[in-house]
Amino acid sequence: MRMDRLDHLVLTVADIDAALQFYTRVLGMEAVTFGAGRRALAFRTSKINLHQAGREFEPKAARPTPGSADLCLIVTVPLDEVLADLERHGVPVEEGPVPRTGATGPITSVYIRDPDHNLIELSVYE
Repeated sequence: MRMDRLDHLVLTVADIDAALQFYTRVLGMEAVTFGAGRRALAFRTSKINLHQAGREFEPKAARPTPGSADLCLIVTVPLDEVLADLERHGVPVEEGPVPRTGATGPITSVYIRDPDHNLIELSVYE
């Protein structure tokens, strides 16, 4: 068996509205509704499904916990534009820019936190 790509992941959050606001306003993702009122964030060919802590959909992760995720997102603009956007939205940079290794090679990353304190790595390939 061989995998093609990651289609979606689930992020358990304390407040779906706060997560939607952050990811759409700060990171430019699109809020979508699917199924029976389920909420998600879409960007390009990927999706982040949002589960409300304590009201997760089955089946679910063994220990769904807000603030336990560490995600790396590849951005489509230079990091100086990312940094300017983060400053404009009042989002502090926790670390970076720093060199890292992505799935297919060297990247430069900055790290921020979302409203649940998940670690969000915003990166560009070298």
